[in-house]
Amino acid sequence: MLKNTRSTLLLAVFVVILALSVTACGSNKDKNSSPEETAGGAKVSTDGGTKSLEQTFYIYDTVVNIKVFGDKAEQKNMDDIQQMLERMDKEFSRTKEDGELYAVNKAAGKEAVAVSDETLDIVKQSLKYAEEMDGLFDPTIGPLVDLWNIGSGGESVPPQAEIDKAKALTNYKDVIVDEAAKTVKLAKEGMVLDMGGIGKGYAADRIADYLKEQGLDSAMINLGGSSIIALGNKPNGSPWNIGLQDPDQSRGTQLGTIKISDEVIDASGVYERFFMQDGVRYHHILDPRTGFPSQNGLKSITIMSPNATDADALSTGVFLMGLEDGMKYLESLPEKVDAFFITDDNKIYATSDLKKRLQLTDPTYTFAN
Repeated sequence: MLKNTRSTLLLAVFVVILALSVTACGSNKDKNSSPEETAGGAKVSTDGGTKSLEQTFYIYDTVVNIKVFGDKAEQKNMDDIQQMLERMDKEFSRTKEDGELYAVNKAAGKEAVAVSDETLDIVKQSLKYAEEMDGLFDPTIGPLVDLWNIGSGGESVPPQAEIDKAKALTNYKDVIVDEAAKTVKLAKEGMVLDMGGIGKGYAADRIADYLKEQGLDSAMINLGGSSIIALGNKPNGSPWNIGLQDPDQSRGTQLGTIKISDEVIDASGVYERFFMQDGVRYHHILDPRTGFPSQNGLKSITIMSPNATDADALSTGVFLMGLEDGMKYLESLPEKVDAFFITDDNKIYATSDLKKRLQLTDPTYTFAN
């Protein structure tokens, strides 16, 4: 499951967890904390009487970090999560030859392919987002992603004829799903389904669901920075303190902080993967309408939502809508979704509720509304 709509390691607005010491209960280690131990791959520690397990995996071409708090947490939970991640990585990858999405793409224009319930679900969800956002989020954008190849060797603007050809193969309406038969078919040969736009969010939600089922309701789930779930609160009941990184600076430089509880943060921006040509920045957020990277004056967008899959899809689709239309779209949604946009002139436009929660620490950035 490759994250083709944003960088897995270099986010424009990469969210980093503040006040997250060994047990995320404060910036200073509690005097009653115990030394960290290693048990089957996870780091085990105790802080203020609360047990925590933390483990890092390298999967989806990125670093995945899971930290779970509570006496019930055990190595089996981490092992189960790893198996889940590996299964979804294979099922949703368009490059792994034993994967289901790979098989669907290979059979494009020819035949329907039987898939698992999980793959069927993520394809259906991706099509739902595509319809709701009028194709700005489009899971069939694979031909354009492959053509531009930004961040993986693409360093020049492709010929217009090639862009037009790839654009003609990008249309979510040409994906045929048969729920009864559990099959997926692409109507035209050369079409490429790409779950990069929601894959990590979907995986993060599945992990959160699993932890809740296990009675573990305090955790940090970080899939490469692009999808982060703060499950519940810190063990002491206080909210998580999240640092928001300056997209123009090296990792670790913050533009501000925000406190969250039981919430998702998802960020996307133009500084993640790009190349320069004739003074123009060509980044990885491709607009299906034009076949080109978006040029709408936005530097980045950060979505905050109760659901990671929603946040993942919205961070791409709403970015392509631009500031004004994107803000209107978010405010029209029936569910509670907050966001803030950073424009090229370093102005921050935030939804009303979110503006009250953001604490800016870098004078380079100012609120515009």
